[in-house]
Amino acid sequence: MEKSKEIGKLLKEKGQLLTIGAHDGLSGRLGQRAGFDAVWASGFEISASYGLPDANILDMTAHFEAACHINDAVSIPVIADCDNGYGNAVNAAYAARKLFRAGIAGICIEDNIFPKRCSFYDGTRELIPAKEHTLKVKACKDSTDGQLFVIARTEALIAGYSLEDALDRAMSYADAGADAVLIHSKEKTPDQMIAFSKQWTRPTPLVAVPTTYDTISAAELGKLGYRIVIFANHGLRASIKAMEHAYAKLLPAGHASVLRDDIVSLQKVFELVGVKNLEESERKYLPTAG
Repeated sequence: MEKSKEIGKLLKEKGQLLTIGAHDGLSGRLGQRAGFDAVWASGFEISASYGLPDANILDMTAHFEAACHINDAVSIPVIADCDNGYGNAVNAAYAARKLFRAGIAGICIEDNIFPKRCSFYDGTRELIPAKEHTLKVKACKDSTDGQLFVIARTEALIAGYSLEDALDRAMSYADAGADAVLIHSKEKTPDQMIAFSKQWTRPTPLVAVPTTYDTISAAELGKLGYRIVIFANHGLRASIKAMEHAYAKLLPAGHASVLRDDIVSLQKVFELVGVKNLEESERKYLPTAG
């Protein structure tokens, strides 16, 4: 089955999908092995992996390549975080078509202006008109003959708009053909998400990204109608803490043995990256030396 069809199929079978953020093939593979249903090719993580802010500094090609590396490394669906579509509806449609042809299962586009700023950065932000983003959603669906799973994301609550404005935007995106609608919030409690779900009247499934409101469980979100839950950046943040801890021990000690209890074996890395497959291919296809 094409990955583009798997998200809808999994939603019907499981009721809710738990999705993990990744920025490269290895982090995506670790997410799959942990048991997550799908991988989120996180714009936040991909930008951070370059040492850059999440602010449309990296171009579409860098994000596309990262999403493809993740997709090649896993067998579960990959959803590409496409920010604001890298421009207007024409840009977004091109990105959607290109990712679809590469085998990406779904994309997410948000109603931030271009260039965007990460939802969690301080300062004011501006959204594009709801009608413009509605047409952008339609362009992404039309460019892939309706086959690509498109998540429409509204930053209305992030930008300080009213709940009614957020609902109006989300419903417009759903009516334009979005397969799911992501409601983003940076509050420390899930109150906004709860209030939104109580007034949601469309059959289109909702998507949550519980980054700041991290006390509510995926199961609780599921009961509210959030059928896709994305843990968007926790893998990267965990790895940063682990590396900082390891480097702080290694430098003063001056010998690698101090990290024996903190790192995986080389054999574990070999297994994760498929060295056995490499060796089998070498035996099968390379001429025997001598």
